[in-house]
Amino acid sequence: MTKLPYPLSRRDDVVDMLHGEAVVDPYRWLEDGTSDEVRSWTAVQNALTAAHLGQAPARDRIRARLSELLTIGALGTPQPAGGRLLYVAREGRQNQPVLRVRDGDGGADRIAVDPNLLSSEGTTALDWYYPSPDGRLLAYGLSSDGSERSELHLLDLDTLTLRPDRIAHTRACSLAWAHDASGFWYTRFPAVGEVAAGDEAYHRRVHYHRIGETTATDPCIFTPDAKEHWPSVTASECGRWLVVAVARTFDATDVFLRDLHEPGECWRPVAVGLPHTFDPQVVHGRLWLRTNLDAPTYRLVVVDPEQPAQHAWREIVPARPDAVLSSVTITKSRLVLDYLEHASAVLQVADHDGTPIGPLALPTIGSVGGIGAVPTSDRIFFGFSSYTVPPSVYRAELDAGTHAALWRRVEADFDAELFVVEQVRVISKDGTPISMFLVRRRDLDASRPRPTYLSGYGGFTISMVPSFSRSLLLWLERGGIVAIPNLRGGGEYGEAWHRNGMLDRKQNTFDDAIAAAEWLMAEGWTTPALLAAQGGSNGGLLMGALVTQRPDLFGAVIIAVPLLDMLRYHRFLIARLWIPEYGCADDPVQYGWLRAYSPYHRIRDGLAYPAVLIATAESDTRVDPMHARKMAARLQAATVGDAPILLRLEAKAGHGAGKPVGKVLDELTDSWTFIVQALKLSW
Repeated sequence: MTKLPYPLSRRDDVVDMLHGEAVVDPYRWLEDGTSDEVRSWTAVQNALTAAHLGQAPARDRIRARLSELLTIGALGTPQPAGGRLLYVAREGRQNQPVLRVRDGDGGADRIAVDPNLLSSEGTTALDWYYPSPDGRLLAYGLSSDGSERSELHLLDLDTLTLRPDRIAHTRACSLAWAHDASGFWYTRFPAVGEVAAGDEAYHRRVHYHRIGETTATDPCIFTPDAKEHWPSVTASECGRWLVVAVARTFDATDVFLRDLHEPGECWRPVAVGLPHTFDPQVVHGRLWLRTNLDAPTYRLVVVDPEQPAQHAWREIVPARPDAVLSSVTITKSRLVLDYLEHASAVLQVADHDGTPIGPLALPTIGSVGGIGAVPTSDRIFFGFSSYTVPPSVYRAELDAGTHAALWRRVEADFDAELFVVEQVRVISKDGTPISMFLVRRRDLDASRPRPTYLSGYGGFTISMVPSFSRSLLLWLERGGIVAIPNLRGGGEYGEAWHRNGMLDRKQNTFDDAIAAAEWLMAEGWTTPALLAAQGGSNGGLLMGALVTQRPDLFGAVIIAVPLLDMLRYHRFLIARLWIPEYGCADDPVQYGWLRAYSPYHRIRDGLAYPAVLIATAESDTRVDPMHARKMAARLQAATVGDAPILLRLEAKAGHGAGKPVGKVLDELTDSWTFIVQALKLSW
């Protein structure tokens, strides 16, 4: 193979002086995605990628099998409301999940919201939904082209007719219904002109909307102290208490409480200015706080809303040293405690005073995908999946015990017994043990190296747990191995685990992934020529770090919707929100951390880099596509090897949420074709 004829990428003499150091940025011009020159350059890059992948012998077979696998449906956890159940499901070749409503236990399903009817290309997505407590009304958000810029709509669930209430700028909306469903509190972002130009992605505030009134006059009832702060809202079922939780950073939350029976807008501080997180809910007249205050793996405390001072808090579920308390669900007489034990889900049931009752048995190692419940009943629903277990929903009547019965599952035409999931321990560079899931065919052993797929994340307390992936079945069926390490920076082992992979300790995340790759080789499972790695978003940063720090370890790397220029990332889109996680190059000390690992700046001329596919999307409103463009240009210019460096920029798509199945099929076909071709596999 000879080196591909990469498009000419103009180099400019751009040099920044940052804290006394000259930093060269020859591809600064590629930051402007609106310029005709950049659009033309991107079109040529896309054409090169399409031509290179289009001639791969295995491409048609890969696409055909992926097309079959993507017909395996999706199923969300039902949310009870006023005797009704609401849940999302996707069947067959539907592009988007459909929101269904079921009246009572024996009622037939009705279609509440079908996004597939709203766009001929399937690019309109249901982002979120909140039913009123009585089940009469539904507030939900729709967005287009993967932008996640939701618009709120209101549906009458009795008649399935739309009401005129409509609210723009409700991205990632948090919403709490009034006790009598006469209105709701909700979060929204400002419109153009309401704040300084460019700040429309910040200044998230809480407003109140009364049903039937014009949304233009919705009063703002809570404004955070800083534009980057992120408020969420919840209300008690009794109608008395309103709670706002303000995420100052990803690991620091303020909590404010308001008595709706009192005149005025007096907010009582519950937890303010503490370097800890709090997850509040007011149920049965008590304020419940899941928190990592004095508990790195989280605990549950209860608070009298009328006397919320910290000295009066009462711990009812202490922190466990061996498990992370991920969430708490409060029913009529029970607590459902969702734990992560060694990065796998465990459900425990307790009474309202925290006295253990027993576990809810789960089918195998896996993850719980949400719990649906209301505080007036002891019936719960919970979702479950694992690497080889398609999405399933279980129902439990907790007043009768801790037995869970299957409610519905997604049918899939494959034999799960052919595969095995195990967890191994890897020792990282500094001696820290790292857990890693290995998934493979049961008949495979380490007698000879196998094609292996490594993925990871390691950031923002997000946990890599065993969950179902349709496309990974393609790899597993063909004898490939899947390796998923639990890297520092994630939430698998609590807040201390997170903090050891952020800011000045971010290199730990990369070292953990490198150790995982080296372990796979030392144990005989794979070799560099047979190892592919893939990650997106913060995981795309991870992949960029692996390519630039240890290019010798990999045969193929896919860097998806990534952050890569860590000296300028904070200047684009919503990235200022991530400064508490990464730091900011404007600060001289933090500049030193970022400069040391910033993938775009670590590329060295004259190295033979592995095959790299950098994938991004033009409607991404989280991570700017400029990262992918600049990285592709720099790597193409630097590498002396013949392994391809490819850029794939997708139109009418965003960071990943809401992507229609048709586009998913195109993306996965390109991704797996790239891996199979780069690793020189015979498929």
